[in-house]
Amino acid sequence: MKIIAIEHELPGANQEQFQAHAHNEAARVWELYQAGLLRELYFRADQSTAVLVLECANVEEARQTLSTLPLVARGLIEFELLPLAPYPGFARLFLK
Repeated sequence: MKIIAIEHELPGANQEQFQAHAHNEAARVWELYQAGLLRELYFRADQSTAVLVLECANVEEARQTLSTLPLVARGLIEFELLPLAPYPGFARLFLK
């Protein structure tokens, strides 16, 4: 299942905290990418917010996977998770 994860910075987080964990965060993201759990990574064009595309069995697996990120584990960010399903609308083209 594809799941979109949108980052939200938590209150009280500051730039120094982010910088302290930036290297470990990038290393963990790379590991998740190599494992095939994290498929795509983006930043929103209008703000510095990460948007990730995960491939997981379900939302709970995605939540557990993201909890291994240092910034999540340290309470600096959280993710809004949006499960996706295939678009069914094309079936209308073939119904009689």
